[in-house]
Amino acid sequence: MRGTLSRAISRARNLRQNSTDAEIKLWLELRDRRLGGVKFVRQFPVGPYVVDFVCRDKKLVIEVDGGQHAENAKDRVRDSFLMNEGYKVLRFWNHDILTNMDGVLETISAALSE
Repeated sequence: MRGTLSRAISRARNLRQNSTDAEIKLWLELRDRRLGGVKFVRQFPVGPYVVDFVCRDKKLVIEVDGGQHAENAKDRVRDSFLMNEGYKVLRFWNHDILTNMDGVLETISAALSE
């Protein structure tokens, strides 16, 4: 188990160092409790997966996806696992984050209020 955890942590660190422009832009809005005073962490291991952003207190996962994720069966399996663990999953396209940040933040705020 320890080896699995250390691999997940290593992968999360690598993903943090290689964030996309959309992930960086969203992180600047979520970090330091900037959105409604709620704490988010990024590139966090949840089970066998590393999620882009998570609010652990509210059990809300936010995934930022590029075009390679369109109709991706692996994403459905991943979402199913996360939902079975009690997480709500929001997915946003890179384009939405880069061009409609206000709408993205409204959607996240609404999910946090549920």
